[in-house]
Amino acid sequence: MSAVTRARRYLPFATGGLQSLLQYRSMFFVTGVTAAAGAAVTVFLWRAVYAGSPGAGPGGFTAAGITTYLLVAQVLQVLHANRVDDEVAAEVYRGDVAVMLVRPVSYPLVRFAACLPVVAANALLVGVPVLLLFSFLVPMTAPTAGNAALFALSTLLSVLIAFCVNLLTGMTGFLTTNTWGVRMLKQSVVAFFAGQLVPIALMPGPLAAVAMALPFRGMVDGPLTLLLGRYEGVAGALGVLAQQAGWAVALAALSAVLWRAATGRLEVLGG
Repeated sequence: MSAVTRARRYLPFATGGLQSLLQYRSMFFVTGVTAAAGAAVTVFLWRAVYAGSPGAGPGGFTAAGITTYLLVAQVLQVLHANRVDDEVAAEVYRGDVAVMLVRPVSYPLVRFAACLPVVAANALLVGVPVLLLFSFLVPMTAPTAGNAALFALSTLLSVLIAFCVNLLTGMTGFLTTNTWGVRMLKQSVVAFFAGQLVPIALMPGPLAAVAMALPFRGMVDGPLTLLLGRYEGVAGALGVLAQQAGWAVALAALSAVLWRAATGRLEVLGG
């Protein structure tokens, strides 16, 4: 069976994800307002820190550079909020996940196909408007064409990493009757170690070393390192992308292994 034929199996799930989004269009407005408010608080707080630095301040950031970092970090966080963790946990609790076991499809790939419309819609309907709004309010750093291209590729890898992290979080539903605490912990850990709240360059040395080694760095700090040109030559850029790709493959493999193990112990009442 060709790869195209196999890919077509997942098209209905992507279409279904899009149809579900269209039923809750007001969600984009709420998400946009929330993202803009969060970005405003973070940006103006850090701009106050850099107000007395005419050139590069802490971490080598300029005022425009730290503004760009924090705004785009907020947009990336919106792209990573693909609801996979919530939906997987809910399907495990309801027993709906058992239906997938009799279908000739991979459940992790089904969830990935369904989340793609969410990511695309969040990018176009939330991310772009937020960036445009703040571009009129505060000075930002314009990336070079090369850095923008690297950032686009890095963002795709960050979406893959975020999907795997959320999938693994949702799969904890096989072990616990309530994943709320796990999801809250995941959000806090990811937001910090990804560099969303505080750029990794501003963290103390030992803490920065830990953050650089974890996969979460590839979700925010990695793409922004490329966008702002904070890397050393071609080798530096390739190093960031290689680290992201390595973590994406490793997390995908871990998800596949744990999924097979989880389905082996799946019990659904009544069937």
